[in-house]
Amino acid sequence: MSRIQQAFRNKKALVTFLTCGDPDLETTKKIVREMAAAGADIIELGIPFSDPMAEGPVIQAANARALSSGVTTDQIFELVRSLRNDVTIPLAFMTYANIVFSYGTERFLQHAADAGIDGLILPDVPFEEKADFAPACRAYGIDFISLIAPTSQDRITMIAKEAEGFLYCVSSLGVTGVRDQITCDIESMMRQVREANPEIPCAVGFGISKPEQAREMARFADGVIVGSAIVRLIEEQTIDAVHVVGQYIRAMKAAVFDQMYDM
Repeated sequence: MSRIQQAFRNKKALVTFLTCGDPDLETTKKIVREMAAAGADIIELGIPFSDPMAEGPVIQAANARALSSGVTTDQIFELVRSLRNDVTIPLAFMTYANIVFSYGTERFLQHAADAGIDGLILPDVPFEEKADFAPACRAYGIDFISLIAPTSQDRITMIAKEAEGFLYCVSSLGVTGVRDQITCDIESMMRQVREANPEIPCAVGFGISKPEQAREMARFADGVIVGSAIVRLIEEQTIDAVHVVGQYIRAMKAAVFDQMYDM
């Protein structure tokens, strides 16, 4: 069992996201440490990309700000190495295939593993093309995390059978972003995943921003993923975001934790 899978063991996990370098790398370090202290179980570190196709306007803008400030992939590897001096929870990179290809897949994964990364999420890589990355990830002890969506339907079983780390369940059609309501049939998707692979945890993301949404999604899923709401707080508060993000994570963690004991 990988470290990422262990993060879901006997509990509902809270998975959080931020874009590295927004507003700057030092603030990113502080926020990651605060999120870990506030109860995040896994943290996704976004490596900024110029064309983040799966992202809504909030995270697109964060990518643009980070890139305009000159953030590089090598600097992000150094950031992870620094965080690993005291942050012990699993960390995963979330980025796009071109970032990995342009750096060199083997070189990227070796540096990621050396820095202390546990997982890799590439939302623009369909299941049918995972062979370009998954075997190399496995060689370096990194979980290649697959995604399923409401449109996956007949493909969910196939994807779930080969999933590693956890399965990222996209709760809404379209791109990332805060939503007032989650309308997809998450319960049915979770049932299909568990029938195919009862060992793989499944976390729901895309659109979750409020404690009541997190509590509702945790009724069905093994974890809840929160991204755009955090990135928006960082945009609003910039270098003063650390405390505000910490408070927000504590509220979301409490909602997920409460649901575990309401079941």
